[in-house]
Amino acid sequence: MPFEFAPADVESLPVHVVDKDGLTAFRETLSPRQVQWLSANGFDAGLGEVQLLPGPDGAPVAAVAGYGTAQKRARGRFHLAGAAARLPEGVYHLQSDLDGPALNQEALGWLLAGYGFSRYRDQPGARARLKAPAGVDSRRLEAIAAGEALTRDLINTPAADMGPEALEDAFFRLAGDHGAKASAVRGADLLRQNFPMIHAVGRAADQAPRLLELTWGESGPALTLVGKGVCFDTGGLDIKPAASMGLMKKDMGGAATVLGLAHMIMALSLPLRLRVLVPAVENAIAGNAFRPGDILTARNGKTVEINNTDAEGRLVLADALALADERPSDCIVSMATLTGAARVALGPDIAPFYSTAEGAAAALAAAGDRVADPVWRMPFHEPYETMIEPGIADLDNAPTGGFAGSITAALFLRRFVETAPYLHFDIFGWQASAAPGRPKGGAGQGARALLDALPEILGL
Repeated sequence: MPFEFAPADVESLPVHVVDKDGLTAFRETLSPRQVQWLSANGFDAGLGEVQLLPGPDGAPVAAVAGYGTAQKRARGRFHLAGAAARLPEGVYHLQSDLDGPALNQEALGWLLAGYGFSRYRDQPGARARLKAPAGVDSRRLEAIAAGEALTRDLINTPAADMGPEALEDAFFRLAGDHGAKASAVRGADLLRQNFPMIHAVGRAADQAPRLLELTWGESGPALTLVGKGVCFDTGGLDIKPAASMGLMKKDMGGAATVLGLAHMIMALSLPLRLRVLVPAVENAIAGNAFRPGDILTARNGKTVEINNTDAEGRLVLADALALADERPSDCIVSMATLTGAARVALGPDIAPFYSTAEGAAAALAAAGDRVADPVWRMPFHEPYETMIEPGIADLDNAPTGGFAGSITAALFLRRFVETAPYLHFDIFGWQASAAPGRPKGGAGQGARALLDALPEILGL
């Protein structure tokens, strides 16, 4: 299995992890023939280099993975995942001085290197399997890798095969895998059960809009995860240009990420009560599409003027957050591929987050550093509240001017959470070019940092 460590009793080859400073000392441990072999192949312990070492009969007896310099390593993550991708199929074990967070990061990266999206074309991941290094929590890392693979699969699947119906199927499969309870409210029932903005955004699509709910756990603090499930976003009547529509299969990346995180939580049997809410829609164009200038009344009674139908994610999240806020919770978290402004501010790799709780924000920032899942706190800047107040309604879904787009979206969402500490992630959900452990395509962001921070946030 690509997201499991190899059994401990299987024969394996050592992988010596050697950085630039340690190369001379390492060469002194080798036979003259092996030293000559490394020299002939130009191995100088550069980051990402890998070389098999031959034994007396020429068969490989070990591998050497270059670990470069500290300066080079600081520019990336999951460095040994590159070695995993270059090694031949087989079972290996690490021979290194790595420990603590660095060891956990490299072991996880090796597991993630086994991912390949092969639904439409065979694209296998790395076939080099790793034994769990001493000192890592193998069960935890396996759960994280499997959760990340789920997120990637959901995002990578195009909207023709991952519309609201297919997302609902994946949602129910996850619930069934973990003995969780799942339910769905669809189509006109959304109006009858007071989810008017989810209905408005999704009503023009062939597949009915829906609100998906999962609950798991009987005791412990209550955590609610809300993920934006816009399975494709044309922009609605304010249609996107073609260049902006090309990646819109990933606009359900928030839903995919919370489902991956939910898998991690349930697979690890964390002592908490989990609730997952996903508004699953397609923002399509038809005669019954919602219009610029419309005023919608949200679940919690707030009125929203629609000044751009392409700012639809915050609308479906608002109804779901209002539902989340109706039940006592120790923390409510939303994840969404919400704004281009977040990418302009922090680029594709860093997930901005907003927090109403200082302790939770500090815990998240520290966890992101520990687990190589970079996050950065952005402010709920109070003076910008006036930017989302249009006058004709309580709220404006798309303030004019173009400034502070991620912040105003976060302020909009905060209006729908009043009873619990609130965290909001404005993620990208995509790896634009391949990197160790992260092939081009769908990617989870923020989930591992949040998982690591949960004990402090919830007092577990």
